[in-house]
Amino acid sequence: MKVLAIDTSNHTLGLALVDETTVVGEYITNLKKNHSVRVMPAIEMLLNDCGVKPKELTKIVVAKGPGSYTGVRIGLTIAKTLAWSLNIPVVGISSLALVAGVGRYFDGYISPLFDARRGQIYTGLYGFDSDGLNTIKQDQNVMAVDWAESLTTLNKNVLFVGNDTAMHRAAIAEILGDKAVFAEFTENNPRPSELALLGMHEVGDDLHSLVPNYIRLVEAEAKWLVAQQNQDHE
Repeated sequence: MKVLAIDTSNHTLGLALVDETTVVGEYITNLKKNHSVRVMPAIEMLLNDCGVKPKELTKIVVAKGPGSYTGVRIGLTIAKTLAWSLNIPVVGISSLALVAGVGRYFDGYISPLFDARRGQIYTGLYGFDSDGLNTIKQDQNVMAVDWAESLTTLNKNVLFVGNDTAMHRAAIAEILGDKAVFAEFTENNPRPSELALLGMHEVGDDLHSLVPNYIRLVEAEAKWLVAQQNQDHE
């Protein structure tokens, strides 16, 4: 089974080619550059370097959000197009679950996070056991301080991981104290090979129903809904 994993959901552009239990190739950059311009040449380079032709792929796994609205759409569009043209399954995986992969051997819970502006974060709570990664608290959009408060009753340490963690570290540490553990900066980039692993044995999603998981409405859509509601009440 040759799996191509694609993550463009945030600043990190991550690609991986995994064959059964071997990471054949992996490409990661953490740059504020246009994924729409870079991702297809990067996929072509990865496959060429690994000596694999597109028709040899058996599954596509893609990070479906939350994250950058544009980035999530780019990754899903490319993944679905490749899956359709190659007639192979595509699987969408939470971008937060992908980041949580770094905590496989952490003795406690894992809270991956992305900044959502104005003191808010996208986050969830995960844990590993013998069956793999489990969701303890569903992915959500929440104020960082409220999230930290909600974790104070846990009897385990919590590992915070993600490239935006530093932005919220002080607020989280003030509330959770020693229960808050922060990943090293070298662990914050999501590993696309982890994405491949998470989706490798999942049943493929329906191409038409696989859509971005933004968690919250994009600002333009939210304003439109408010305007519609106000109009209905006039």
